[in-house]
Amino acid sequence: MVLRKLKNHSVLFGMIFTVASLLACFIFTWVIYEDEIFARMKEYLFDCGVDVMGAFTCAALYYGSMRQEGEGAKTFRALIVLTSAGFVVNALMYFTTGVPGQSGIKFLFVLLSKLIDLILIYFFYLYVRVTLEFEGKLARWADKWFPILLLLESLVILSNCFYPTTFRVDSNGIYHAMPAFAAEDIFLIVSSVITTILIVRSRIPTNQKVAALTFIFFPLFNYITTIGEFGNASNYGMILMSLIVMYCIIFNYYSSILASTQTELNMARDIQASMLPSLFPPFPNRKEFNLYASMDPAKEVGGDFYDFFMIDDDHLGVVIADVSGKGVPAALFMMISKTILQNFATLGIGAEEVLTRANESLCTQNKMDMFVTAWIGILELSTGKLTCANAGHEYPALCRNGKYELFRDRHGFVLGGMQGSKYREYEIMLNKGDKIFVYTDGVPEAKNANSELFQTSRMMDALSAAAKADPEETLKIVRNSVDAFVGNAEQFDDLTMLCLEYKGPDHPSSAEQ
Repeated sequence: MVLRKLKNHSVLFGMIFTVASLLACFIFTWVIYEDEIFARMKEYLFDCGVDVMGAFTCAALYYGSMRQEGEGAKTFRALIVLTSAGFVVNALMYFTTGVPGQSGIKFLFVLLSKLIDLILIYFFYLYVRVTLEFEGKLARWADKWFPILLLLESLVILSNCFYPTTFRVDSNGIYHAMPAFAAEDIFLIVSSVITTILIVRSRIPTNQKVAALTFIFFPLFNYITTIGEFGNASNYGMILMSLIVMYCIIFNYYSSILASTQTELNMARDIQASMLPSLFPPFPNRKEFNLYASMDPAKEVGGDFYDFFMIDDDHLGVVIADVSGKGVPAALFMMISKTILQNFATLGIGAEEVLTRANESLCTQNKMDMFVTAWIGILELSTGKLTCANAGHEYPALCRNGKYELFRDRHGFVLGGMQGSKYREYEIMLNKGDKIFVYTDGVPEAKNANSELFQTSRMMDALSAAAKADPEETLKIVRNSVDAFVGNAEQFDDLTMLCLEYKGPDHPSSAEQ
């Protein structure tokens, strides 16, 4: 909750921080330099202005990107934070430049600045690696060796803590490069060259390539044209300009794609939902039974499904199933599985034969090696005889005499898993008022923030509290119990339930579909 509030107020905190830094800069400069304040401020006016305005712009850029999701968006925000940190550290270095007795603090700020530069270029590679989809041996080489080179380069810079390997800061706070200073740039040069090659070779529009390359060439152009006169402040300014260019061209391009994808996923969710029966009671003129069902996908679309349909005037078919995996592939396989099961069930054949034929159909050309667990029940309305078969699905829960118990039926193999699988059907005689509750593994395997499972035992406790409730109220009680257990944790799996209550035979003349 605290982190969420901090995220929502990131711009406000960024402005407060940068204003405080600006005030601190003036105050410390006045105290340290006294009569030299105007001369010193004039010397560093450009650098300080770039640092402060850069920090403000970073806050605005972060705000513009904070609602985007995905690894590319997270890495882009990390680049913004690192750039902002670079501005702050660069500004703090001015406090100790040329001030006797401040060499230790100045050394620390220089060290931090160099480490930030290394991490910046590595995170830039990670960003373009994801968003521009690098391929080939060179990309795999970079994935393997860049972290190692980064670690080695960091050790080189940190070695200055013990011996002036690449730089030193004298007692007056003045920075001096050592003869081996070029060792600091090995990772920078290698990663920049390889990343440039990968960007040029990537299969993306030219404007996106150019936008990505600005991160490398803007700072280089700035350093060559100014000969490093303004220090790191102007380099971080160039990096920030590059981030803005990438935000406008690359980041917004992929954001528009994500938005388009989200729209299509929403449409797919609506299509999937329309395929599942959603009107309750489903057959208002049938007095022999009452049922209610629900399906809540973990993503926009899911692989769970339920179905119920009149096979003939005296038989009701009920199906609940769970496709392997999640998201769009599972949803597509779910629609195929649902259609196949319903088509065979409406032929009037037995439950075991429905699963046998459905398995053979799903095994044919199943190149994705997906499968589905399923439970099917065929209720004879005139007698209460429920003929069932189970293909690797969860045990149903049977309510009889006001008490729920798990019915541990024999499982067959999953549908689509292996050709030639056989299934065995069984019968349950339902008396007036008996109920059967079927569900997918999203119920017992729901997780809370501590990754603890809801488990079947808690589900049975919730069902016990719902023993006298009708099917709709039963599902609400179970769902409320799951929600109370899960709390604010993200839904882990699709959650689907169906409850069927048998009310006894009705007069034949009133039996209508």
